[in-house]
Formats: sequence, C-alpha cells, structure tokens
Amino acid sequence: MLVDFGKANPIEKARQQPDKVRMVLDKMKTDGLVPTVEAVLNKLEQPLPLGYCNVGVVAELGAGVTDFAVGDRVASNGKHAEMVGVPVNLCAKVPDTVSDEAAAFTVIGAIALQGIRLVQPTLGETVVVTGLGLIGLMTVQLLRAHGCRVLGLDFDPAKLALARDLGAETVDLSTGQDPVSVSQTFSRGRGVDAVIITASTQSNEPVHQAALMCRKRGRMVLVGVTGLSLSRADFYEKELSFQVSCSYGPGRYDPAYEEGGNDYPVGFVRWTEQRNFEAVLDMLADGRLDVTPLISHRFKLDAVEQAYAVVGGSEPSLGILLEYPSEDEVPLETLTQRTVVLKPAPRAAGSAGRPTVGFIGAGNYATGVLIPAFTKTRARLKSVATSGGISGVHAGRKHGFEETTTDSAGLIRDPAIDTVVITTRHDSHARFVCEAVGAGKHVFVEKPLALNPAHLSRIRDLYEPLAQQGRAPLLIAGFNRRFSPLVQKARALLAGVTEPKTFVMTVNAGEIPPDHWTQDRAVGGGRIIGEACHFIDLLRYLAGSRITEVQAMRIGEGVTIRDDKVTVSLGFEDGSFGTVHYLANGHKSFPKERLEIFGGGRILQLDNFRVLRGFGWPGFKSMKLWRQDKGQTACVAAFVEAIATGGEAPIPYSELIEVAEVTFEVAERMG
Repeated sequence: MLVDFGKANPIEKARQQPDKVRMVLDKMKTDGLVPTVEAVLNKLEQPLPLGYCNVGVVAELGAGVTDFAVGDRVASNGKHAEMVGVPVNLCAKVPDTVSDEAAAFTVIGAIALQGIRLVQPTLGETVVVTGLGLIGLMTVQLLRAHGCRVLGLDFDPAKLALARDLGAETVDLSTGQDPVSVSQTFSRGRGVDAVIITASTQSNEPVHQAALMCRKRGRMVLVGVTGLSLSRADFYEKELSFQVSCSYGPGRYDPAYEEGGNDYPVGFVRWTEQRNFEAVLDMLADGRLDVTPLISHRFKLDAVEQAYAVVGGSEPSLGILLEYPSEDEVPLETLTQRTVVLKPAPRAAGSAGRPTVGFIGAGNYATGVLIPAFTKTRARLKSVATSGGISGVHAGRKHGFEETTTDSAGLIRDPAIDTVVITTRHDSHARFVCEAVGAGKHVFVEKPLALNPAHLSRIRDLYEPLAQQGRAPLLIAGFNRRFSPLVQKARALLAGVTEPKTFVMTVNAGEIPPDHWTQDRAVGGGRIIGEACHFIDLLRYLAGSRITEVQAMRIGEGVTIRDDKVTVSLGFEDGSFGTVHYLANGHKSFPKERLEIFGGGRILQLDNFRVLRGFGWPGFKSMKLWRQDKGQTACVAAFVEAIATGGEAPIPYSELIEVAEVTFEVAERMG
C-alpha cells in the first residue's frame, strides 16, 4: 500500500485521501495558498519506514527493561532495518525450536489470530476464510488448531492447493464455483458459523457473500480490506454480527501501551498484542502453525528493491523474506554507529561570526518551518539528531546538514557546536536545555520552555548563577509572534499611546484528538502550556509591562476535553488588561488568530498575521502581507545575529521566565 501510494502522482494521492484534501482546503482559506502548498509538499516528501515483521537479537536494553536480556532472540514489529529500536510491549522472545525464518511471521500471524479471537470459534464449528493470501493461509491453520472445519475461497489455484494441504476444503472462484451453495453443503445445510474475510478488494461482494453463507446469528470479521456498502437485508433477517479486526490485538494504537510500555492486566485483558505474539510463537514451536510452505521468495538486503518489485509486480508471491548481513559480514560496532556523515565540513568551519548549530528533533514543524529559517541565516548547520534516524537523514540531506545522528548527548558534547536548537516533544525540553546550557551552548528551544514548575526550576537553578557570573549563553524560546512584521508595526504605533490599553486575542485553535501526544499531561502538558503560551507572550510584548494579575476559565462539562476551550484574563502593571480566548471548538474555515487592540480612542485589528488594520490612526489605515508571517524567520535571524555579534538575546530572559510562570498559573487555576 505504501509503495503504491509513494509512486502515485499528487492527483492520485489526493483521490486516495479525500479527508486530507478537505483539510488542505480549510488550511488554504486561513493560511493562504503558498504556505499550504509548502506544508503539503513538506509532509508528502518525508520518507516512511517500511515493514513491521522482523526477528533479531537484542543488542541493547532501554531504561527499565527487565523481561529481556542482551542476546535474547526476539520477534517484533520493528521496521525493515539492520538496527531497530522497538518498545518493550511489541517484542516477544523466540523459543529455541523456532527458526529465524519462521519467527519473522510472528506479527502477521498475530493479525490472523486477532481476527480469530473476535470470531470466538468453538470446537467443531464451520468457518469460511475469504482470501487465501499470507494472512488467510495462516488463519486456516490457526482455525484448524482450534478444532474448526475450514472452507477457503480464492481465485488463485496455487493458493487453493496450499489451503487444501493445510487441511481446508476450498472453492475456486476463478472457475465460477458458487461459494454460497458450496458453503451450504459444507455446513450440512445449516449455514456456516462464521466468516473471516482476509481479502483485499474494493468490491462489496465478499461481505455480501459472507452474509449469504452465514447461519442465523452467524459472525463475520473483516481482517482485510473490502468495500463496506452493507445491505441491511443481508444482516436483518439473520441478525448477523459484523466486526472489523484491528491489527494484532488490544494495545494497538494506544500510545500508553505501545510507546509507554504500560501493559494491560492479564486478568482484565487476556490477549494483548504482545501476548498474541507469544501465542503465535508457541504455535510455531509445537508445529500446529507451519509457515515453511508460505515462503515464496528470499532476498539479501542489498537486493531489497527486487523484493519490493515482486510485491508490487505480477509475479506470484506469498511470504518474502529479507536476509540481513550476519555479524561476521557487518560487525556490531558498525551497525551501532549512531552518526552518519552527509557531507564534508567546510574549511572555514567555526570561523568567527558564524554560529555552528546542532538540531535535536526533526519533526514536521522543524523540517517545514524552523530549519528553513536557520538556512536563511549565516549559521552553519552541522548536525541533526533524531530518535529513529530516518527523519534525521531526510532533514540532513534536504537542508544541507553535515551529519545526522541518533546520539543527542554526543551532539551536545560536540566542541564544534556552539548552538543547540531543541524541537522535541515538550517533556524533554527542560532536560535538553539544562544539558546544553551546562555544556556552554546557546539554546533555541521551541515553546514551551518547560513542561511544569519543577522543570522550570531546574533551568533557573542552572542558568541564573551563570548569568550572575556573566557566563550564561543565550537562551530563548520560539515565541515567534512578537517578531511578526505586523506585530512590530503594531508595537511601533502603540508606542505613542500613553494610557492603558486593552487586548482581545481570539485563537481558533482547532480540535486535536484526545489521544494526541500534546494532550497528554505528562508528555505535551496540554494545549495551554504547549501553545497558548504563544499568546500570553504576545500580549506581554505588546503591553511592554509586567503581568501582575491572572484569571482563567474553561468551558463547562459536556465536552471531551475542556482545557483547550478557555479564556485567560491578564492584568498588566501599567493598568492595561488583555484576554486570550483559546478555543478548540470552532471551524477550520475561520481565521485561526485575530488580535484587537483598543487604546487612546483608536483600534488596531490583526488578522492571522497577514493584515493589520487601523481605525482612528492618523496616517495609518492598513498593512498587508502577501503571505502569512508569524515571525519565525525574523525570530531565528535575530537569535543568530545576537550570537554572531555577541549581542543580547532577542527575548529577555526575565520575560521567558515570566511567561512560563504565568502559563503554569493559568493551568493551575483550571485544575
């Protein structure tokens, strides 16, 4: 699927993802054509690692891992790579009697097993398997192990022959055999107890046929992909049940289980992803599941393109194995090297006036906005560090970094790097800030500066003594709104207003799913800490006065998430006040950010950082930009220039701390 999608042209990709097209059109209305096109192209060009079935030997353990040891042979859902990092719940130990080749089928087998668990077969039941590909043939064997009689349907005579060898009766759809009539005979005229669909087609026919084959109150589970224009009549009279199986079992797509390593109690969830892996390996160990007949091709790693050509071509295939070099062929020391040189360092490396930058993190925002902003400065882009490596290689090659690495600590220690940019998830910001500042590096950290007061205290305890000694490097957070050309114009106009001012900031933030990492208090901190801090900083900058009073209110009960639908009121030392309406319950077609400023009998209105209008201002009516400019490029340029010239940080340290403390107070007031 991924290979076909990657080969498709933009129009074909749009047809495959109509929901994404609607999102693009909404973004275009608010952000304009050019930024939207740039964002889409940046997203589409990012490489996706392929594969999710492998077997290998544990080379290194992460913190807190106790159930595995270095040297253990494990099957996992790791990507197709010589070295992979896999969360603990997505691995299972391979029994000694199971070969590497057989163990490589573990995850595929778990997909088949999860479909069977949903069907809940009992000894002696009749079950139809529609589609005898790799998963279908494994499903046949596992059903036979359950004591079921199995009828297999397919168009391919070779796969039908395999199914018969594995104990199933078959229907050859290519010859026009009627599966409904055959299933009636097969079930002794009662109708089959269940149907598992492991086919891949856009047709609705497999579901329709399944309904006709089932007995009254029969069960149907979709493991593959089919059309789903269901007929009510097919289901109504027989009271059939229909369910779609989700991958390899409970835990799939749950970040707390997969990434956080939090297992479900076995007394409440008997079969999780990992326990399904173990069950498949047990079946392989005792011979009730045999994948040897399912292996159609073997390729060495250096012939991987030929393997994918088989997958996407017309040549018949089932299980295609990729064989990686042995440790004798490629030493472990070579495989565990964490830095890849992309281009030679310039001869003038480290020359005065040219900061040398290392990036930690290369996500969408970093590659689409922040790194391009640094490329427009005099900075030397030396290294980019990512946890998985793939995004780092892509970002490094695209933007001209000299190297990419998965060793963030090594990047910070590198004596050639004097500036560190941190664009990781929020819970790691304070740690990386402290490590970089402790190493004497200048730091640009994406907002927020810290996730909570304890993290902020660590930064202050380290940074402020250095500042008192005159040895502190520059430190700023990515509060880019204050650097927008239109905000700069507004500040210049407001300089002539001596009386207190009123600010009304409306943010049409847009909904983010509850399970997104930014909503996780422990990782993202929630959207107030993660994003609303931008607008607290913006009002603080325009007021030019300390924040002395904070109030906050969130929406009432009745919505899933309340903390991203809030109003924040700020009082300033000079008598000004402002409100930030941060709302995630609006519509994307409405402009995202609007600021209105009242003062001295005049009004300024800023729409989405593209248009600034003045009402009652002598000599000023409006200022427009041809594209949205939130000030990121100017923010980065000011930071790099300050380093190059030995100047002060473009955002005062005291304001960084003040905005962080106010943001935490807002979060605390909302509980």
